[in-house]
Amino acid sequence: MDYYEASMRMHREHRGKLEVTSKVSVSTRDDLATAYTPGVAQPCIAIAEHPDEAYSLTIKANTVAVVSDGSAVLGLGNIGGLASLPVMEGKAVLFKEFGGVDAFPICLDTQDVDEIVETVKRIAPTFGGINLEDISAPRCFEIERRLKTELGIPVFHDDQHGTAVVVSAAVINSFRLLGKPLGEVRAVISGAGAAGAAVVKMLRAIGMNDIVVCDSKGIISKGRLAEFGEDKLELLALTNRDDLSGGLAEAVRDRDLFIGVSAPRVLSGDMVRTMTRESVIFAMSNPEPEIVPGIACDAGARVVGTGRSDFPNQINNVLVFPGIFKGALASRAADITEDMKVAAAYALAGLVSDEELCEDYVIPPAFKPGIADVIADAVAVAWRSRPTPS
Repeated sequence: MDYYEASMRMHREHRGKLEVTSKVSVSTRDDLATAYTPGVAQPCIAIAEHPDEAYSLTIKANTVAVVSDGSAVLGLGNIGGLASLPVMEGKAVLFKEFGGVDAFPICLDTQDVDEIVETVKRIAPTFGGINLEDISAPRCFEIERRLKTELGIPVFHDDQHGTAVVVSAAVINSFRLLGKPLGEVRAVISGAGAAGAAVVKMLRAIGMNDIVVCDSKGIISKGRLAEFGEDKLELLALTNRDDLSGGLAEAVRDRDLFIGVSAPRVLSGDMVRTMTRESVIFAMSNPEPEIVPGIACDAGARVVGTGRSDFPNQINNVLVFPGIFKGALASRAADITEDMKVAAAYALAGLVSDEELCEDYVIPPAFKPGIADVIADAVAVAWRSRPTPS
């Protein structure tokens, strides 16, 4: 199937993928007076007196803003807010179809950090959560940090944390299959942007300590300190405990796990052969991965996954973001914490039974029934059981 042509037909035929529909009927004068003036004054007064009533009287309780400035859209790069709208519409569709969460695209005509933060703060009263999408690094780090600090609702940058949660679930199951404790796994990550940084933090949160990260110039190491901004200095503090140097070829040697969030064809079969026996490889560059799965398997990899649906073990963020927000909204969470992300990763991993677990099935497919509900329950429990300030 030519998905590009089919997508153009779909969008042109329907003029986009979203519409606004009413939950109530307005077919009589009484309906009109109840849904709008004068009756609507009463819920307005109730919310003015008790702001939390907005969660029971309006769409706020189950509605997420999908916010983008169009600066890092798929593999298309910086195409701007307007051109990003089909992707943000699609994200809103996935929220509804997979998690029952209402979402609306907010595509901004600015890429200024201060303006983005202020705009989101101004529109936040309508929404129960904010999903940041396709905002380039390192700006995305500051935008998320400031919004998490300044808003009292969940803020989640899916390109970072959704990717990290799904990858972590696949890693958990891969080494469950291989019978190797996560604390003994030696990992290398190709890609030091938003996704790579989030994956590092998640891997550490699930118990992995020996991680090396490469950017386009090589291993993130002390010898390159003069090059680094704040984001890479933070990465260095969490990785490369043996102070390795060199390029990706040196980084992968004797490693158990390769995670690619970088560029096509950067990992060769010869590099895989220098990894440990029965290595695990998640090559997630789209649409072309860091290494073709067949080449990786021929070179000795035991488990291989990509971001594509035409290979086994697809690392797809739709597995987690609908459930994470569903759980966060249901529990009235004010944040999405690291414990909630870890809970989501283990919940997703647990959806693959011992009988199902094999090299080609370490992560469930997107259409497996009940995924969002399982993740939502785990996320809600993690929020409710969080330590409370003394």
